[in-house]
Amino acid sequence: MDSPPPLLAAIEAGGTKYVCAVAFDPREPIAETRFPTGAPAETLARAAEFFREAAATHGPIASMGIGTFGPAAIDPASPEFGCILTTPKEGWAGFGVVAAIREHLGDGFPIAFENDVNVAALAEATHGVGRGKRHLAYITIGTGIGGGFLSDGTLLHGRMHPEIGHLVVPDLDAAFGKAVNVCPFHESCLEGRASGPAIEARWGLPGHELPDRHPAWELEAKYLALGCLNLTAAWSPDLIILGGGVSQKAGLIEGVRREFTVLTGNYWSLPAPEDYLRLPELDQQAGIVGALLLARRRLTPNAPVTPTG
Repeated sequence: MDSPPPLLAAIEAGGTKYVCAVAFDPREPIAETRFPTGAPAETLARAAEFFREAAATHGPIASMGIGTFGPAAIDPASPEFGCILTTPKEGWAGFGVVAAIREHLGDGFPIAFENDVNVAALAEATHGVGRGKRHLAYITIGTGIGGGFLSDGTLLHGRMHPEIGHLVVPDLDAAFGKAVNVCPFHESCLEGRASGPAIEARWGLPGHELPDRHPAWELEAKYLALGCLNLTAAWSPDLIILGGGVSQKAGLIEGVRREFTVLTGNYWSLPAPEDYLRLPELDQQAGIVGALLLARRRLTPNAPVTPTG
């Protein structure tokens, strides 16, 4: 009789919510829970309880993938591996996510720890809009702005994961009679100017409450187009995916494409804007599917990204 497939576990560790799931196939979670991100110890205890119950029902966990908000120490050779680094999120700076999982669940399975946007990029490359693309970038615009890069199936890092949100951008607020930057670390970066909290601080309402034709979206498109231009100049991927809650605003992606076309000055040989700048196909599932894929990769580290339907 064939042995059952390995049970994969995953955490999408977001700054506002935690999503936990188990699956045999990364595309089809068999149990899932989500809850607000609270204090670190309480949040990880709640996650661990879900996995205990899931293992009791579905069998032992074979591997776990964690895609986390950052910045985070994702290099297994680093003494800080598994920790959140200099986040402004209260209580989380220096907290050991992997260590907390080990404390609750033991060391009977391997854990892969990765930037949350990188795992979303992995999901879209495998099962979403990035199928068949060799080099793709994923930018998420929500509570913060983050980025993930994937090239020939490999998630790209330097000393740490990409931090697209902290690209320096010029101050475009003045032309709109505004002066908003919510980043506590930099004078004018993409996250400080164009994240969800920046939109709310600038206009007095969260983005989902602003009408489609509000000037907020013209300014937002200009900032995001600058980010896409800088990414194109530095790496020139085959595709840039714009995800996260802010990106879903009706008409925003079209505005970004228009502004981006002007900024490029016809310098690069690129696909048409509607093919180069895309929304994700997996939408809100990209993070947890990517974390499950990460868990599977931890068991078979040399497995390529296989485009599938």
